[in-house]
Amino acid sequence: MADTEGVVTSTVENLTESVANAPVKPPATPEGILVSCGSLFLMAIIPVFIGSFRSVTYHKEQQESGEKPETMSHKDAAMFPIIASCALFGIYIVFQIFSKEYINLLLTAYFFFLGVLALAHIAGPVFSKLFPASFPNQEYHLILTQGAPPKKEDLLNYQFDRKDLVTLAICGIIGLWYLIKKHWIANNLFGVAFAVNGVELLSLNRVTTGCILLGGLFVYDIFWVFGTNVMVTVAKSFEAPIKLVFPQDILERGLAADNFSMLGLGDIVIPGIFVALLLRFDMSLKRNSRVYFYTGFVAYCSGLLLTMFILHYFKHAQPALLYLVPFCLGLPIGVASLKGDIKAMFEYEDHPDTSKTEETAKTK
Repeated sequence: MADTEGVVTSTVENLTESVANAPVKPPATPEGILVSCGSLFLMAIIPVFIGSFRSVTYHKEQQESGEKPETMSHKDAAMFPIIASCALFGIYIVFQIFSKEYINLLLTAYFFFLGVLALAHIAGPVFSKLFPASFPNQEYHLILTQGAPPKKEDLLNYQFDRKDLVTLAICGIIGLWYLIKKHWIANNLFGVAFAVNGVELLSLNRVTTGCILLGGLFVYDIFWVFGTNVMVTVAKSFEAPIKLVFPQDILERGLAADNFSMLGLGDIVIPGIFVALLLRFDMSLKRNSRVYFYTGFVAYCSGLLLTMFILHYFKHAQPALLYLVPFCLGLPIGVASLKGDIKAMFEYEDHPDTSKTEETAKTK
């Protein structure tokens, strides 16, 4: 199932929160709130859109190579909110016992390396087109094996070139900027990179699995935001680029602004992997149409706008999945019912187990 990083990301960040009413800061102006919300909205929907199309390419490459990706089973999806709850409460206890300065120091170093790699992964194809034809490029191939033939296994098999090294160096400079200054722009560059990579690489194989996962996290988010102060406390204490932030006082203070609204990456990646699945379902129908993807994408945008409206109306932290899940599940399933595709939607599978299919055919 998902690794620790994935659990921490989805655990901590299924939260959208405004801190404009903090007692030590002046109230945000309506214009500042509008700019902040609009910026967070764009930074949320762009990774979902780009990541969805990148997921199609990623799955095609895996199918061509014969490699079957790790996907979440129904059991994994059902257990995920429970595991996430345990991780969230564990982090909360750690922050109560130990100094958060030392904990965040370790987190900063950890996410520095992850952020540089994530940013390089999405920036590489863009940067490679900017190099002139005269650039002295050279390819490299790192191979690390274990054992002797015929039991030899590849532990590391990585191909890269000088363009990749330059890209990594540029991303490393951004990483140092984040490491030294913790500036909100550097944080957002890493956050957007994490979100795009998450939507691209995390895989839901079936719509039913997505319904179980989103339904479970729907309850999880409501409980930990409205039922306790655990998630809000952890989100405020957890200093890592696993949330997008934008200042509400940027019009008054420019880049030095520090009165932030925040949007957790879980509120982008969790619905985003379901929207990406809808795009792959569209492709499987071979109708030259992306109706389910655009329905899911519009649903996500609508749910996010509603979240932001309620957030600022009630001036209280909101569980974003409370609004996102009904939109992201309800609209695409409703459209599929109207178009007569509901059976095909729930039977669709990205990477079906061909061995089971062959065994069934032989039995018949």
